[in-house]
Amino acid sequence: MRLLHTMLRVGDLDRSIRFYTEVLGMRLLSRKDYPEGKFTLAFLGYGENPEHAEIELTFNHGVEKYELGTAFGHLAIGVEGIHEVCDRLRAAGGRLTREPGPMKHGSTVIAFVVDPDGYAIELIETSSRSRA
Repeated sequence: MRLLHTMLRVGDLDRSIRFYTEVLGMRLLSRKDYPEGKFTLAFLGYGENPEHAEIELTFNHGVEKYELGTAFGHLAIGVEGIHEVCDRLRAAGGRLTREPGPMKHGSTVIAFVVDPDGYAIELIETSSRSRA
C-alpha cells in the first residue's frame, strides 16, 4: 500500500492552484470539470503517481468557504535550505505562520505556511529531519 493523494476542499480553485504552483512550486497535473456533479477536481504535485503522492483540490461549485474544524492538522513537505525556501515563499506572497526553527522538544527544523483557504503546510528541513 502507499499514499496516493490528499484531498482538500477549496473556495476558489484558481486562487488555490496559483498558490500551490507559484508559491510552493508544484505542477498542475490535471484539472477536470464535472458539470453534472457541480464540482471540479485539480491534481497537483512535485511529480505524478505512482512515484509521488499528489494533492487533490476539490472545488464544489457555489461553495466559497469551508470550516476547517479541529481534526485536520497539516500537510508536510520536505525542503532543503528551509531559511531560503521561506524567504522565497514570502517573496511569492506566501504567509508564514511559524518562522524556521527547531521543533518544540526536538532538533528538527520546521516552519509553517498557510494556503489561501487556511490549510497549514509544515515545511521540514530534510537535512535535519528525524522521525522522533
